[in-house]
Amino acid sequence: MAELISSLERFKKDLKQLMAKGEKLHLAMQTECYRDQVTEALKGQVEDPEGFVNKLPTFKSAYQSWYSEAQALVKQLLPDRLSDFVAYYKKPKARKEITYENYRIEDYLQGLTVTRGYEKEKIVGPNAAVPQFEQQLAILKSVQGRFESSLFDIRHIVQADLFDSDLDAASELARKKFTRAAGAMAGVVIEKHLLLVCQNHQVKSTKKNPAISDFNEALKAADVIDVPAWRFVQHLADIRNLCDHSKATEPTIEQVTDLLAGVRKVTTTIF
Repeated sequence: MAELISSLERFKKDLKQLMAKGEKLHLAMQTECYRDQVTEALKGQVEDPEGFVNKLPTFKSAYQSWYSEAQALVKQLLPDRLSDFVAYYKKPKARKEITYENYRIEDYLQGLTVTRGYEKEKIVGPNAAVPQFEQQLAILKSVQGRFESSLFDIRHIVQADLFDSDLDAASELARKKFTRAAGAMAGVVIEKHLLLVCQNHQVKSTKKNPAISDFNEALKAADVIDVPAWRFVQHLADIRNLCDHSKATEPTIEQVTDLLAGVRKVTTTIF
């Protein structure tokens, strides 16, 4: 329990820091688009408005690290909003023309401005990305409510973090050539993760003591995972069984390395 609480506090700390950095980036973006208006608005609030805005981070250089960290946090704590969070950054693949509505932060980072005619009439420019970033920041802030919600199970916050620790330990065993032990530990991780995925989607296995293959079959039958994902998990289950049960054949370091990499992929892509 102490480990769970420690991980929870770390998540809260990371979220607080990301929100503070996000607020600075928001002001930096507004300043880059509307410097005169922002400077005027700061009069009476700060002693030296010009000096204050000059010390703000440059959005283009600071955003990418913020985005990577924020995306990882949203993925773990608010996975149902991850696609929305990413969509405010990425340019739509099916976009045929650039408008104010489909301009994205990725366009902003490239300094994209769309003009029309001989006189270069501006159609859309960097300021169109301001509301996109505001939506990303709003999603990140909404994560905070999950910590206070009595409906939120703390296990779902820290499970991936605990799995990472177990996989690190398994990797160390593999490095020291303890292939069976490493494979067995990785197998426990994927089995626990698939159980959690089943619980998240209210999927039940018909087996009394289900294993990896049983969870895998149940998730495919419920359309939680597709056929390629099902095949990939089954491949990992076969390697795990070789490590756990087959005494005639010794698992190779390559097989165990593939198992470890595969389990990391499953725990970060199947929810």
